[in-house]
Amino acid sequence: MEDLMKYVADIVHDPFGYGRKLKADAGRKIVGYVCTYAPEEIILAAGAHPLRLFGTTGTIERADAHLQSYCCSLVRGILEEGLKGGTDFLDGMVFPHTCDSIQRLSDLWRMNVPRGFHVDAVLPVKLDTPSARRYMIDVLHRFRTDMERELDCSITEDNLSKAIMLMNENRRLLRRIYELRSDQPELMTGDALYTLVKATMIIDRARCGEILRKVVEKMEAVKTSSAGGTNSPYVSPAKRLLMAGGICNHPRIHNMIEAAGGAVVWDDFCTGSRYFDALVAPDKDPIMAMADRFVQRAVCPAKHAGLRNRAEDLIRTARERKAKGVVFLYLKFCDPHAFDYPYLKEALDREGIPSLLLEVEDPLPAEGQLQTRFEAFLEML
Repeated sequence: MEDLMKYVADIVHDPFGYGRKLKADAGRKIVGYVCTYAPEEIILAAGAHPLRLFGTTGTIERADAHLQSYCCSLVRGILEEGLKGGTDFLDGMVFPHTCDSIQRLSDLWRMNVPRGFHVDAVLPVKLDTPSARRYMIDVLHRFRTDMERELDCSITEDNLSKAIMLMNENRRLLRRIYELRSDQPELMTGDALYTLVKATMIIDRARCGEILRKVVEKMEAVKTSSAGGTNSPYVSPAKRLLMAGGICNHPRIHNMIEAAGGAVVWDDFCTGSRYFDALVAPDKDPIMAMADRFVQRAVCPAKHAGLRNRAEDLIRTARERKAKGVVFLYLKFCDPHAFDYPYLKEALDREGIPSLLLEVEDPLPAEGQLQTRFEAFLEML
């Protein structure tokens, strides 16, 4: 397990190096994307490899000439990598339309990063109407045509079905890992889980499935033996927390929570449970089934599927996972999440679920400052 997690961590540390190697060794075309609403199955069915971009670990300099300083560090970091040539191995980029900043990033990328093709997937914002589903289906058909044109291929129904099966299996395995760790948080540290989830958006998806299966097998074996048998009760000493937000790019936050006596037993991140939420029905028309998943999966605040559904989902998840509190981890200047926060907090307050709001960006504030806030919050629970 330790060797496997080191292999995964090395890839997450250098995703572009992994992409370059995959392209050189396997001859795969690499398609970058920026959001979990990217139709990965269609990219895979076209014979290409989808690779998610997560910003930059370096200094942001070039991007600030094109974006206001109040754009989130994720968008600025992705543009920075494009402008300085870090993404020059990509054969193309896919931009699902979500928040305003991602949409502006798409425009700036098209005008200033000339390498590779550029495709927008203009998905509906409102998801809870029959017309939204029809529109979603039309967008995915258009995206399929775009990929066939840009990658010079024909996407067959058989290849689409195989890609759906592959992604469904990876989603099932990720959910199983989350469930095992929710039952017994000590099976895997929070930063290791975060690293693993992030890796599933970078690594070859078939290879990813092999890794996830091995992790599940190891966790199940350790859980059974450490609990003294499958029927033995297990109670973790850690205070159980739920985390919510957009993207979690800071694994050290998990370490701080655990050092303070807490454990994140579930999350509502697009680098977490929203990535694997819901499966694509295998017995339906592939494009229609993919559209149904996008409409039915846990919604992000850049989409709309009802006035209270996000709060209801958050409360239900906190109850199901026996979480004693919720930590909101938001990137600074993320408008969709900032607009969502007041009503989410109000809903949690009504249910008697304490919450803590953290607004962060790269680099993180002083570690001692965050540690103190986590300790104070956990002491209150």
